[in-house]
Amino acid sequence: MNGTSELREPSHQRNLAITGLRQLLRDAWAMTYPYWSSEDRWAARGLVLAVVGLNLGIVYINVLLNKWNNAFYDALQAKDYTVFLHQVIRFSWLAGLFIVFAVYQFYLNQMLQIRWRRWFTDHFLRTWLTDGAYYRMQLEGGAADNPDQRVSEDVPLFISSTLNVAIGGMRAVGTLIAVVAILWGLSGTLTIHSIRFPGYLVWTALLYALAGTWLTDRIGRPLVRLNFEQQRYEADFRFNLVRFRENAEGVALYHGEADELRTFRERFASIVRNWWGIMRQQKRLTWLTAGYSQAAIIFPLIV
Repeated sequence: MNGTSELREPSHQRNLAITGLRQLLRDAWAMTYPYWSSEDRWAARGLVLAVVGLNLGIVYINVLLNKWNNAFYDALQAKDYTVFLHQVIRFSWLAGLFIVFAVYQFYLNQMLQIRWRRWFTDHFLRTWLTDGAYYRMQLEGGAADNPDQRVSEDVPLFISSTLNVAIGGMRAVGTLIAVVAILWGLSGTLTIHSIRFPGYLVWTALLYALAGTWLTDRIGRPLVRLNFEQQRYEADFRFNLVRFRENAEGVALYHGEADELRTFRERFASIVRNWWGIMRQQKRLTWLTAGYSQAAIIFPLIV
């Protein structure tokens, strides 16, 4: 029976993870769809296409720079001045294009972020102030803590994170495809005990990257909850400071300074306690990332 339970436990965890991912995607879609179907949708879609196009252009330039690197160092090794000069000129215009693409993809990305934030903030404020929603939220208690902080801080965080994940993911996929093509052409076939591994550099690099990704997720996942809690504790502390300032006359009249100080200390203690948790988890993650990056220097040479 114990063996059966152990077999069922991983399956149960996988089902929970899949269910959680589906819910996350549904929630993200419910939050993003209104803007992309709003009156600002055409400008937003145009900016997204421009940013995506510029990111793909950066990926292509990186591929050209990779090829340039090979030709440039071949010219140095052969001491061929003519080819060397040609490659320096080629690098100049490749680097110039890269700079232009990098600047404008960043600029247009920020333009999209502020347009989205402007629409999103107005949408949330109108919803919050309609039909006494702000008052009913207080009566329900705990349904949504610190709505002011969520509108002022969480909205821009959600927008920037969404764009970074979507556009960064697309750029990473494009880079992966380009690098796989380059590595496949360079690696040839490796034979181990009469077993042939065509394009072995590709599979080795993928395994190395997957191992690093899995370890990073395993060690770094608790930081998601800790950072979320840190934002909430910071908002609670700030809210109490603001409330004290707005009720300064009443506190002075009833000599409630000691009670207020005790509340402040309790709120700040939560911040400090959670911060220590973030520090410990970041330390573990830094052990991994520092070791992984150093291993990445020698690992390709060994392979």
